[in-house]
Amino acid sequence: MDAIPIGVLFAATIIIVVITIEAGYRLGHAVHRRSAGEKESSVSAITAAILGLVAFMLAFTFGIVTNRYDARKALVLEEANAIGTAYLRSDFLPEKDRGEAAGLFREYVDYRLASAKWRDLTQLQKALVESDRIQRRLWEMAVANARKDMNSDVAALYIDALNHVIDIHASRVAVALQARVPGGIWLVLYVLIVLGMIGVGYQTAIAGSARRSRATPILAVAFSLVIVLIASPDRPHGRFITVSQQPLADLRASMSDGRGQ
Repeated sequence: MDAIPIGVLFAATIIIVVITIEAGYRLGHAVHRRSAGEKESSVSAITAAILGLVAFMLAFTFGIVTNRYDARKALVLEEANAIGTAYLRSDFLPEKDRGEAAGLFREYVDYRLASAKWRDLTQLQKALVESDRIQRRLWEMAVANARKDMNSDVAALYIDALNHVIDIHASRVAVALQARVPGGIWLVLYVLIVLGMIGVGYQTAIAGSARRSRATPILAVAFSLVIVLIASPDRPHGRFITVSQQPLADLRASMSDGRGQ
């Protein structure tokens, strides 16, 4: 689904709904002319059942997306707190490493903010590669200083904070890029929408209506809006519904105090 722009997805869903309702109407009209005995009640029951399944799938998919969206927001705050703690504990490092570590943490936050604003895969990969590079350098410095005093509780505190920063980074990447709504769920959802809209059009014709409903475009737009509402936060680079990076931005502002420069 990521390969399809949100605007295209919105328009495509409208087209699918309109076309399938029209197909159902024409099918129902043809059947009604040949067999006037078609029971509207049975068609209504089947259509209602399918639309009920559509509603269930929409609610189910929306639940998955909102839970994941909440997890991404929580991870941003947790990462900001973890980086802030490690940044403060870098004061425990020897003076010769303290300035470099502080500068690396500021640079790291810049890349973490950049990774949330990517517009193409190349930008994201660059930000992630640079984040990994900074992590490795900070870890090398921490290990080198810890080896000088294996019993240092202060070094252990800093290493623990730095390790948490690295773990949170991995969690954010996994949740944003890998934990997504499965393609099979999208497929089933659209199949049910197609069947439901065919049923709506078919029922309209069976009811004896000689004219197509003028509310069809409204129904199509409504379905498309719901689909966009689900698809946007599921994307790591959502344009309409994004995860606020304000905790990281606030952290970066608090780091701009000239320390280590």
